[in-house]
Amino acid sequence: MPRLAHKIGTLLFCPDCGTLLNLPKDGEPIVTCEQCHYEEPASSYENIETITRSHPEAFPSALRQKRKTQTKEHDADADLVKVNEQCPECGFPEAYYKERQMRGADEGSTILYTCVDCAHGWRVNN
Repeated sequence: MPRLAHKIGTLLFCPDCGTLLNLPKDGEPIVTCEQCHYEEPASSYENIETITRSHPEAFPSALRQKRKTQTKEHDADADLVKVNEQCPECGFPEAYYKERQMRGADEGSTILYTCVDCAHGWRVNN
């Protein structure tokens, strides 16, 4: 019975010296071990199924990276100011107010309101 290369996954190793065998070149019937000159038939490489898997974190998207770097938690009421603004939901006359630059720098800011009574939120663009 002829000796054949040792197969581990999709790799073939020389049965004599253990060297990793190169892939056969187009049209060549044999692969020669670079160390001991053992000859392996190129047909040994036929019908080898290659399955590759990547860990989900191996190729992070820019969006995923951005989400990871912007997950700071702040005190929710640290920058809220109470103003006289009527809630469109319940009609209560006071709301918390904060201003954010949510659009381009050349555009106005956005005012975010939260009703003191029912916690309904709404926004007004300046």
